[in-house]
Amino acid sequence: MTDIPKILCIGSVLWDVIGRSKSAMRLGSDVPGRITQLPGGVAMNIAMTLRRFDLHPALLSVVGQDAAGTQLISEASGLGLICTHIYRSDDLPTDRYMAVEGANGLIAAIADAHSLEAAGEKILTPLHDGTLGNADAPYAGMIALDGNLTLALLSKIASDPLFAAADLRVAPASPGKAERLRPFLDKSRATIYVNLEEAELLCQSSFETATEAATALVTRGAARALVTDGGKLAAEADASGVRHACPPQVLVARVTGAGDTFMAAHMNAELHVASPQDALEQALQAAARYVSGETAH
Repeated sequence: MTDIPKILCIGSVLWDVIGRSKSAMRLGSDVPGRITQLPGGVAMNIAMTLRRFDLHPALLSVVGQDAAGTQLISEASGLGLICTHIYRSDDLPTDRYMAVEGANGLIAAIADAHSLEAAGEKILTPLHDGTLGNADAPYAGMIALDGNLTLALLSKIASDPLFAAADLRVAPASPGKAERLRPFLDKSRATIYVNLEEAELLCQSSFETATEAATALVTRGAARALVTDGGKLAAEADASGVRHACPPQVLVARVTGAGDTFMAAHMNAELHVASPQDALEQALQAAARYVSGETAH
């Protein structure tokens, strides 16, 4: 095994179709705005942000052999992402995500990630066939894993020896999939990135602050938990204690992808041996720049 990437991003790689308006919106709103199509998905968003930090992550996912998939691979490769380990399916279409955002935030979104779920363990083949690792020499780099995988596959990953040597970082993808991360509370070897709502769903409890939520996640078995709460105080907890930081106050221009940016920036900071407090603050600053529209998608 040669030229093994130091970072893997495992999960959703798809097309983001995002409609954005400067107007506040409600149910039934019909307003002018802009519609864009960009490479997206949680794993892709994390990988693109890591690339902006001059890192070279590899993607493990499924992309169809259709025209949409070919274009997606071409664009991702052009961005400098390693796409050679992506499973290309003959019979599954390339996944898509559609969202509508107004001046008052995310209005609605639909994730059509059925192909990722259908592909299942096939996307992990490079980790056991010797390409990136195997049972005798499991992959030992950093892994960003997203909750768009099925609960069954996430449960397997949580206890699979193929992941035992990796620095595993996990995010739920959306509040609706937060509970899929519960296996990582049982195994105590992953860092979990969630917002306050996702933490409440995962713990099946209500919390007043990110500090309460992060502490509860560690108490329930997470090795480490980072919890954000929009523009309010964010927190990180592990066995050594709790750290806090306030995100910079900015005008919100977009929200889709902010959590992915936070996670990638935190990973980058720790790869550069930042202290836990500095890593948390750097991640919040990067997410704020993204939300304000200062940085690219």
